[in-house]
Amino acid sequence: MIYSYEECIKRFGSKYLVKKAVESEIIYQLEKGIYSDEKYVPEKNIIAKKYPKAVFTLNTAFYHYNLTDVIPDKYYLATDRNAAKISDKRVIQIFEKSEILSLGVTKEEVNDYVINIYSKERLLVELLRHKNTLPFDYYKEILLNYREIVNDLDIRAIQDYAEAVPKSSMIMETLRLEVL
Repeated sequence: MIYSYEECIKRFGSKYLVKKAVESEIIYQLEKGIYSDEKYVPEKNIIAKKYPKAVFTLNTAFYHYNLTDVIPDKYYLATDRNAAKISDKRVIQIFEKSEILSLGVTKEEVNDYVINIYSKERLLVELLRHKNTLPFDYYKEILLNYREIVNDLDIRAIQDYAEAVPKSSMIMETLRLEVL
């Protein structure tokens, strides 16, 4: 299990006792403010704990859902437009309007830890929204993988998400021409 510093204070009672627990290896300090019962924890879980209001998106989510075999160099996180800038070098932050940030967010279990990640349907909309910023071959690979699973997707949800985000007419047209 992963804990924040505040959770460790509650669990052990004081800063001193948290420090003693780390020294005696009852818990391990993974990085500043993040602790765990286990010595080694996947980095994705640490990122999810460190930024609990963020949502994994784009390259990170494409890889998570096996829509690409390209391992992302950084973690792509969507946050509220008014959220503080994330200064973590491992993270690429994408600012979203608060009214569309939570659309299509699902909770997935990754290595016994729950993360916030966009559903495949919302990710398809994100793929089409960011079409011009992604490398062409990468875009095509993901699009082809979406074509293979299109019958498993909730088309109504995709249309709802597409109508809610900016560039909705372009997304609907691209969806009709390239995916369906």
